[in-house]
Amino acid sequence: MSILRGRFAGAPHALMQRFASSLDVDLALLSFDLDGSIAHAQMLAECAIISSEDAALIVAGLREIAQEWRDGTFMPTDDQEDIHMAIEARLTEKIGEPGKKLHTARSRNDQVATAVRLWLKAALGDLLDELRQLHAALLQRISEVGRTLMPGYTHSQRGQPIWLGHHLLAHAWALERDAQRVRAALNRTDLSPLGACAMAGTPHPINRQRAAELLAFSGVLDNAMDAVSTRDYQIEAISACAILMTQLSRMSEELVLWSGAEFRFVRLPDHLTSGSSIMPQKRNPDGAELIRGKSASVFGDLQTLLSLVKGLPLAYNRDLQEDRRALMHAVETTTQCVLMMRHLWRDLSVDRERFVLDLDGDFSLATEIADHLAKNAVPFREAHEIAGRIVRWCDEQGGNLKLLTPARAAEFHPALGGDLSRLLDPEQAAERRTSFGGTAWSEIERQVSVLADKIGISSTFSA
Repeated sequence: MSILRGRFAGAPHALMQRFASSLDVDLALLSFDLDGSIAHAQMLAECAIISSEDAALIVAGLREIAQEWRDGTFMPTDDQEDIHMAIEARLTEKIGEPGKKLHTARSRNDQVATAVRLWLKAALGDLLDELRQLHAALLQRISEVGRTLMPGYTHSQRGQPIWLGHHLLAHAWALERDAQRVRAALNRTDLSPLGACAMAGTPHPINRQRAAELLAFSGVLDNAMDAVSTRDYQIEAISACAILMTQLSRMSEELVLWSGAEFRFVRLPDHLTSGSSIMPQKRNPDGAELIRGKSASVFGDLQTLLSLVKGLPLAYNRDLQEDRRALMHAVETTTQCVLMMRHLWRDLSVDRERFVLDLDGDFSLATEIADHLAKNAVPFREAHEIAGRIVRWCDEQGGNLKLLTPARAAEFHPALGGDLSRLLDPEQAAERRTSFGGTAWSEIERQVSVLADKIGISSTFSA
């Protein structure tokens, strides 16, 4: 039974006990709650609010409970309401009266908020580590297979020839912005609510800054009411996860398409694919598809938090107990998906010859004709129209730009007379895109170097 029944005539109904329990989620907070309690006890002793002897007993008891948890001999039950009350009850059982002093100058409101922030700090740190490793995997693949010719697409139609490295860098830069968002969320999480109590502070002469220092927080939240009631830092964290999952889902969609028979561009590793229950030949891209699918649940977690908070008056309301399930699911799911995406990119193989023949004379080279004419003083809109007429003529002949002989090309415009082989070479077309951020290999090398510096990894090229 909960120890907080002094106000009431009897025990809570068993239904209420089960309904109000959050132990299934709160177990993830156990070690962080213990850390918060140890710091709180040490601070109380330093401020002479409790004796150093009592603090020593409390800290020793809490560390014993941590060991009991690791050994499996301490397992909270629903009749203790939540992990925080379970720890307090076990502490008092172990050390007696001094255990009852731990909660001096503290409410469950700031206690829980502290444990959640400590958990989220650790979880976002893990997510950033996984993002860094995904970045490293992408840059490594650019080194290995980045100089693979492929079509760049707009509207799912071939646009211009590019290097695969250019395409992968587009994803890598998006992920770098994701990492920035996660770091920003981490920075706003890294503030201590401990000592805010229920919402009005305490008359005891506590030192909130000292408690924050003991827990390695970068600072404290200034307003006690805000400290226990705000969930904006959680919403920001899940928002960052949702945006990141959008990026991962787009990458997954491409891997699903590229690994299909119609593209035949990449081959996903056997250990990250599955078979069919009826069709023996199948190699289903389950890893990529599950990332794509799991993005929906993270989006749902964001909506859960937004809906949970939007109608709540200040300060704490029991509704907020429901925040952890969505928060933990979103961050843990996103971290798992980043890990899976890293393994997919690291272990897949690329058919480096897949598009070489396809792009020979392909209409995706039409922009080369327009740009060539523009360099020869033809207004670009006129050059664009000429290139379009050339494409239409080749299409009507049932072929592609390889039909364009020097003589026939000169009929469209004199500046097109002569050998067109260099102009219509897809690799040279890619290499001509030397503008800042373009697909030319020199630009890919520059971007990889800049990105590697940003994320703190070394990069070497062998492509």
